[in-house]
Amino acid sequence: MNPIRPRLLLVAPHSSYRIAPYLRAAEKLGVDVLIASTSEHSLVSAVAEGLRIDLDQPEKNLDTLLSAARERPFAGVVATDDKAVDLAALVAERLGLPHNSPSSVLLTHRKDQARARLAQHGVPVPGFTLLDLHADHAAQAATVTYPCVIKPLSLSGSRGVIRADNIEQALAAIQRIAAIVSELSGEDETRYLLVEDYLPGIEVALEAMLHNGELQVLALFDKPDPLEGPYFEETYYITPSRLPESQQALIAKRVKEACDAYGLKHGPIHAELRLHKNEAHQPQAWILEVAARTIGGQCAQLLKQGSGHGLEELVIAQAIGKPLATQSSNSAAGVLMIPIPKVGILRRVEGLTAARKIKHIVDIEIYVREGYELIPLPEGAAYLGFIFAKAKKPAEVEAALREAHKHLNFVTAPLWKLQ
Repeated sequence: MNPIRPRLLLVAPHSSYRIAPYLRAAEKLGVDVLIASTSEHSLVSAVAEGLRIDLDQPEKNLDTLLSAARERPFAGVVATDDKAVDLAALVAERLGLPHNSPSSVLLTHRKDQARARLAQHGVPVPGFTLLDLHADHAAQAATVTYPCVIKPLSLSGSRGVIRADNIEQALAAIQRIAAIVSELSGEDETRYLLVEDYLPGIEVALEAMLHNGELQVLALFDKPDPLEGPYFEETYYITPSRLPESQQALIAKRVKEACDAYGLKHGPIHAELRLHKNEAHQPQAWILEVAARTIGGQCAQLLKQGSGHGLEELVIAQAIGKPLATQSSNSAAGVLMIPIPKVGILRRVEGLTAARKIKHIVDIEIYVREGYELIPLPEGAAYLGFIFAKAKKPAEVEAALREAHKHLNFVTAPLWKLQ
């Protein structure tokens, strides 16, 4: 008689890049999956069960998911994206499964509340204030320290994030971001923006796992392109980091402090930080974001290089109480998240064959199909695709990614909209 396979609840927006990788990882681990998603049309019944839910009202979905657990218990609960972490935390809490508290995960996708909690616990964050879109924009902009960064309270992936160096730029940025947040459902998210002091310096990303509050670093990514604005589109991620060990240790320490301040204790962590000297000219790591989820897009593929397992495998195994041992690697890996150069309709992608022939290039994935509309940041929320590379040294990885990108030409047609 075959043993009963453990069952995982995967909570995900229907458009998530991460659904397919999680399903592949679950099958490899011998785990069945029930997907709770915003659209049943995104689910493939031959691969996984599915339930349709509303992520904007997590409390109303509890009974549905708890009923599914009574029919066949879940061994663990995993959220794929920021929009899914609230519901996942509620379900895990009610079922007595390992989880982060609902109040702690809320902080990970509400930038204003996160900044306040970190400041309260003495964790370095940029100076910040709220801007009320219902009040006089010019009067508020006159009180801001410049340069500053203006951003939505809850969006991710640098969407709606704009640097302003003076009042005129700030007012223009406020108008653009107001249009972006008008589509959101939360009252605070549509009314307020976060205004932060701009911090010069290099930016890094850290991927880790929490187990009973202990932080295990899986990878630290360098972002070799300067992110100075006016928009903050991420492009290159390279691991292992080339930073001095002392700075790497400081980054890990700062992320652990942030997790403690939020109250996070379990599951994947994706953090973004800036390295910038404080007033005493000492190296300092400043928290930009700590999310209770994995890294976005297809970038999770890089983690197999450093741990010996796919990131989704590590997350699922820990969620069901059977964590996997990780191993170190002596090689380097990296990804270029291909930026969208301009507004238009994609007609074709040229140079793919030549780009794939570049030494150390592992794969190139184009996710935008011909005929689709391209929208760059700050309004856009997607990349054209991803270029992956592996080599012995980080510098070789970075050089290969840059060379491959040079060969790509994205041919677009003008976008005409009827008035």
